[in-house]
Amino acid sequence: MKRRQLFGTLALLLGPTQIVRGATILAVRVWPAEEYTRVTIESDAPLAEKHFLAENPYRLVIDIDGLELSPALRELVGKVRPDDPFIQGVRVGQNQPRVVRLVIDLKQPTAPQLFTLAPVAAYQHRMVFDLYPVRERDPLLVLIQEKEQAERQAAEAMRDALGEFIGKLDKPLSTPPPAPPASASTPRPPAVASGKVDRLIVVALDPGHGGEDPGAIGPTGLREKDVVLAIALQLREKLHERPGMRVMLTRDADFFVPLQERVRKARRVQADLFVSIHADAFFKPEARGASVFALSERGASSSAARWMADRENAADMVGGINVKNRHADVMRTLLDMSTAAQIKDSLKLGGEVLGQIGRVGRLHKREVEQAGFAVLKAPDIPSILVETAFISNPDEEAKLRSPAYQAQLVDALARGIGRYFARNPPLARTRTL
Repeated sequence: MKRRQLFGTLALLLGPTQIVRGATILAVRVWPAEEYTRVTIESDAPLAEKHFLAENPYRLVIDIDGLELSPALRELVGKVRPDDPFIQGVRVGQNQPRVVRLVIDLKQPTAPQLFTLAPVAAYQHRMVFDLYPVRERDPLLVLIQEKEQAERQAAEAMRDALGEFIGKLDKPLSTPPPAPPASASTPRPPAVASGKVDRLIVVALDPGHGGEDPGAIGPTGLREKDVVLAIALQLREKLHERPGMRVMLTRDADFFVPLQERVRKARRVQADLFVSIHADAFFKPEARGASVFALSERGASSSAARWMADRENAADMVGGINVKNRHADVMRTLLDMSTAAQIKDSLKLGGEVLGQIGRVGRLHKREVEQAGFAVLKAPDIPSILVETAFISNPDEEAKLRSPAYQAQLVDALARGIGRYFARNPPLARTRTL
């Protein structure tokens, strides 16, 4: 009784704002993808954790200090999707007073990365668990296998069509055709183009933002990350119709990819060009029109280009980058190696793309602009960033939402890329990865 009275007296003396309390969980999120799954716990105060991996079965055990089990934290159990490549399920319990234990049951051996993020944009404190596969897939091998499979399917379709044609010829005709004149030569069957190319042409498409980073949001709620992914997926299908061309997407679902990782992915597949797709936002809703950007060696070509680059380069802070990522040091070096030749080729690519998208919609600027976009700094890959429209403009947000306009935009981007390759054929060469 005396201890309770003492605590009550102390509470009155300190006041409610001076009493140390545990963190409150604001939200829990799970972002599954083939490359990795991210689990995020957002709170109103920093969280501390200890974790370890266990086997038989595989699981990640995390003890979070300063927490009481809450309904918000229990929601994590229901956030796991059946098709998650890494997580089988989640269990949550009060392991000790003020210590909550999470057990993430895993479908495969995993290399987890755990880190915390300070408040930024609309988020407060975040604790992040990134679950990566122990062995990373070879993306170039995947593209080659996809190309070989597509060629096999095309060959099978050709054989089926040829067999059907021969079957029709074998059928007797009710009235035999007249014999050709003696002087006429027997016509030859038309030649069938194989469409085979000497080497694989790889296009890296980069849908901006994703996962924790929604990008810009339009007046009626259309999110940049959703619309640019839809455009990139359609553009991949359009480019796959071209013989010998394959597309690598830096993301093919709703998950976050750091800027440096987007560049690394393009270099790992030895991409022949890199196209980052975005949708502008500006504080004035009347701003409109598409833009194309290339990298600049000497600073931005305009104040608007500089503002746009600063905005896009801030994506890592919102999306949540792990500063201890194993590739960070290597990529920092590579980002300082961009050459004048790369920028020259990027401007050629940008000019072709800008000319085509100008035929389906309004342009914000009629020339390729330049600024220090981090995602364009692959030292050996022509790279452009396409701002498809101003999602902050009500009319252009409606266009971006329209499947018909998306299809027109995809056709224009594909034509621009095709014209660039027609005038700048890719050469056989070896790059340092």
